[in-house]
Amino acid sequence: MYSYLKGIITEILPNKVTVEVNNVGYEVITPNPYDFKKDEEIIVFIHHYVREDAIHLYGFRSFDSKILFIKLLSVKGIGPKSAVAILAFGNVSDVVFAIENSDAKFLSKFPGIGPKASQQIILDLKGKIDFTEETRALSTNIKEVEEALKSLGYKKKDIIRAVKGLDGSKETNVLLKEALGQIVK
Repeated sequence: MYSYLKGIITEILPNKVTVEVNNVGYEVITPNPYDFKKDEEIIVFIHHYVREDAIHLYGFRSFDSKILFIKLLSVKGIGPKSAVAILAFGNVSDVVFAIENSDAKFLSKFPGIGPKASQQIILDLKGKIDFTEETRALSTNIKEVEEALKSLGYKKKDIIRAVKGLDGSKETNVLLKEALGQIVK
């Protein structure tokens, strides 16, 4: 299984990007390919989707988007195209808020999601989407950064926002500097 790809964006198409990692180009279907910039080094969180007739990589700029995508795939009647459409037109926090508040009207506005599908999403996912530390696969370095921020007195919601999207392979001191930069913004 793939967790993420760290590489350079070499191609941007209407529904996918190509990420070059060690001279291999991976075609990655993504909700908003034009959020990426050509020749930009990036981390793309990956979901490897295998079907009888297809093998695809779906990629996301944040770990939370990847988790929401996977949760949406678990809903009866929601496939990867519908899940990508939801993530392309809505941000993660708004979608989760709509699910938790049974806002079927909000969910129905996404392409391919009708009233029946939006009710099914609410039924299957309400109360089951949680982006707290327990559900996030964090590296040791990112956990150390979270502890450092906690000891500095920052609130949990600010810490979660600050470490979102950090590259866990970097040194802890570099990550701490990046996280503090996110909090100060």
